[in-house]
Amino acid sequence: MKSIKARATRSLPVGAELTVCDNSGAKIIKLISVKGYKTTVRRLAIAGVGDLISARLVKGSKELRKKVVQAIIVRQKKEYIRLDGTRIKFYDNAAVLIKDEKGNPSGTIFKGPIAKEATERWPGIAKIAGEVI
Repeated sequence: MKSIKARATRSLPVGAELTVCDNSGAKIIKLISVKGYKTTVRRLAIAGVGDLISARLVKGSKELRKKVVQAIIVRQKKEYIRLDGTRIKFYDNAAVLIKDEKGNPSGTIFKGPIAKEATERWPGIAKIAGEVI
C-alpha cells in the first residue's frame, strides 16, 4: 500500500457507518477493522481517506447482506489538509467495495467525487473514477 501525500486526519472509528458509492448492490456498511493500523492496546482503530477496511454490510441486496467485505474509503466529512495548504472536506463518508487485495473495485460506476488521495494509493479506483477532487 502506497503512502498518501496529505496530512489526512483519520476520523472514522470502528463502528462508523459509511455509504457505498458504487453500483455493487450494497448501500450502507459498518466499519469493523482497519488493515495495517498499528495502535496501543484497547484503542479503537481509526480510518481515513484511502484506507483499506473490513466492513459488515448493513443495508443492500439480500444476497450481500450480513457479509464481511473489504472496502476503501474515498470520502470523509472531517476536513484534512493537503501538502499545498488546501483544506478538503466532503458532504458524506463514503467507501467503495473491492473484490481483491490489489484494490480492483467490484462496482463499475462511482457516484459522486472521489478524493485524490484514494486514487493515488489505489490505481484500480483511479481507472473508474469519474470526478477526482
